[in-house]
Amino acid sequence: MRFLITGGAGFLGTALSNRLARQGHSVRVLGDASAGDPTRLLPEVEFTQGDINDKPLLWTLLQDVDCVYHLAAKVSVPESQLFPRDYNLVNVGGTVTLMEAIRDAKVRRVVLASSGAVYGEQDSIPYKESAEVHPRSPYAVSKLAAEYYVRTLGAQCGVEAVCLRIFNAYGPGQRVPPFHPPVVPNFLKHALTNGSIVLHGDGSQTRDYVFLDDVVNAMVTSATASAVDQQIINIGSGVETSVRELARLVVSAVGTKPEEIYNPHKSGGSDRMCADISKAYELLNYLPLIPLEVGVRLTLERDPQFQK
Repeated sequence: MRFLITGGAGFLGTALSNRLARQGHSVRVLGDASAGDPTRLLPEVEFTQGDINDKPLLWTLLQDVDCVYHLAAKVSVPESQLFPRDYNLVNVGGTVTLMEAIRDAKVRRVVLASSGAVYGEQDSIPYKESAEVHPRSPYAVSKLAAEYYVRTLGAQCGVEAVCLRIFNAYGPGQRVPPFHPPVVPNFLKHALTNGSIVLHGDGSQTRDYVFLDDVVNAMVTSATASAVDQQIINIGSGVETSVRELARLVVSAVGTKPEEIYNPHKSGGSDRMCADISKAYELLNYLPLIPLEVGVRLTLERDPQFQK
């Protein structure tokens, strides 16, 4: 098959691009070098640097493409609260621009990487796709809007649309920026240097951490699965883990004793998150294979940034 992956040089995108290339598919990537590292892509992956809102460029890259994976997005909840307009421009505007180009190029299917953040606070755990959503950040709002645009425009122009609500993905290759870093690599970085691990609130807030390889498995299957048009599908581990427990697993994997500091200010988002993955199993035959304890150790072993 022939694929275009927007955001294909980022954390999830690189793993997906390289997996598909190894399987013998033709893979084109549109990426922003500031949000990814094209040097981590295999040589056979065709990388183009550009803007997700550049419709003529998108149309050119979409020629003869069978399926599009739309991963290009800004992804930080705290950052979105500071710069909501930027998040709307990229996550919503970019999605609309892409869907217009997909319509004109007559692509068969688009798979959107959405987020479990769209659920907001729920009365019951785990979160089912049928639940009423209550997004609590500009990031979550932007991903929900992207879902609506992909499904609505897809239905209007005959493009199959699949929305994967990916929960807290982690694994090798995830950047640790100086501001608003993802929690798993951030904890690993500070534990390795015997620094301080900062837990927001009392550390009881929970997330559903899902290993990179499991997410990629689901994404690959979603390109060819039947009966998935217009479907929203949770992709997670199905296990609820507190941030405090995550810190314990990281410290155990690293073998150091960093100081734990509790910041009373919460970092944003929901207090509890966990995916119901029964629909993913039904439609994608999806079963996560890597538990969190193993995934943390694999991240430590495989990611060059954590090599001592």
